[in-house]
Amino acid sequence: MERRMEKGIQPVVIPTVEEVQLAKAKVQYKDDVFHFAVAGIAGSGKSSLINAFCGMNNRDPGAAPTGVSETTLEISRYINLAHSEQFAWYDAPGSGTLTIPDWQYFNSQGLYVFDCILVLFDNRFTMTDQAILANCDRFKIPTFIVRSKSDQHILNVMKDMGYDADEDADCREQFYHIAREHYISETRQSVKNNLAEANFRDQRVYIISNKTLARVAKDNWPKKIIDEVELLTDLYSTAYLSSKFA
Repeated sequence: MERRMEKGIQPVVIPTVEEVQLAKAKVQYKDDVFHFAVAGIAGSGKSSLINAFCGMNNRDPGAAPTGVSETTLEISRYINLAHSEQFAWYDAPGSGTLTIPDWQYFNSQGLYVFDCILVLFDNRFTMTDQAILANCDRFKIPTFIVRSKSDQHILNVMKDMGYDADEDADCREQFYHIAREHYISETRQSVKNNLAEANFRDQRVYIISNKTLARVAKDNWPKKIIDEVELLTDLYSTAYLSSKFA
């Protein structure tokens, strides 16, 4: 194994039956519930995304804690009261905050027991993101690549274009439309390139705003939607088409 690692070849580690049982017990795994996990680097917005899926705001009682620094140190379980008997959501500790190699993150967090994993990224793909995708493929776990905080990213693009909130209030929508299309196009191409460079199959990236997703989850659709509706639709379709709900 050491010689393979020296050549940059990451070892394949298959969990034992006992490790699987312990991992399931840790996350309160139930055979009749579909378990979604959200993983990604620290600060990528995992906790806010979990809250959005559960129809909660970040300050609501029982919401996943959010903050500037990484607040998730252990995998935490959350439910949407509207689907409490069907779905469970899990917030995984941010990669990059734990003293473990990228290739060990998947196994150390017991991600192999989940029914579906969302790989959330902010600005760029990391080696841990690639390792998660590779391991999910190995364990036949459905994955969704998600980029969050899109409202803030689009605003940053607008500012790079010279937008000034005080001076350009009358043409804000024009700036927004151009920045939005640029951001979406750039994000999709970036993910496509990253997947190709890592020799992964091409896969869609869902571009979302957590605030917008939270409103969509409550059936209160705002005007500015990117991929929020399609993400929810595809996630729930994946669950309902699985053997658990057959």
